[in-house]
Amino acid sequence: MQYILEILPSLFSGVVTTLEIFALTIVLSIPLGVLFSLALTGKNIIKVIFEFYVWIMRGTPLLLQLIFIFYGLPIIGIVFPRFEAAVIAFVLNYAAYFAEIFRGGFQSIPKNQFESAKMLRLSRWQTLRNIVIPQVFKIVLPSIGNEVINLVKDSSLVYVIGIGDLLQAGNIATARDVTLVPLILVAVFYLVLTAVLTLVLRKIEQRFDYWR
Repeated sequence: MQYILEILPSLFSGVVTTLEIFALTIVLSIPLGVLFSLALTGKNIIKVIFEFYVWIMRGTPLLLQLIFIFYGLPIIGIVFPRFEAAVIAFVLNYAAYFAEIFRGGFQSIPKNQFESAKMLRLSRWQTLRNIVIPQVFKIVLPSIGNEVINLVKDSSLVYVIGIGDLLQAGNIATARDVTLVPLILVAVFYLVLTAVLTLVLRKIEQRFDYWR
């Protein structure tokens, strides 16, 4: 117990970093995913561009994208600090996944709802904000929840660019003290985080039950 109390401060520091990356990714990638999904439902060159972007982001590992942004871009003179590089990689990656999720949600909405809104003289923005997006969010909420849970675990990948997240803190303690206790505690922290997020997501789904 004394040893656990000694390493907890470093683990808590790693948790803070993990939560910062998680929060920034969610706040930035979901709105971008909505915008990108609207572009994907179009019929012009913009759709082709975003389809290519989604294909790249979903078809290559997030780990490779992290390495490319932090270690690869400096070769051509584009340099980002470690934390900013991690956030950029996560936001671009998850925005692509959210774009595909929302695209499916938008395509599931009957077209007659758009026609009815047009007859009521609602603008496209009013139609999206008041009629379409609330329904889409209800439809895609389970899929978004899965991605949110995955994001908590994927955040551990930032160790490859030297960010002191939860997993790195556990690895350092394990290598230094030659014990599995830090890694067990890291697993407990991740389990607690995912359990809390699961409960929050269930509450949100219950709030949207009125769309049934």
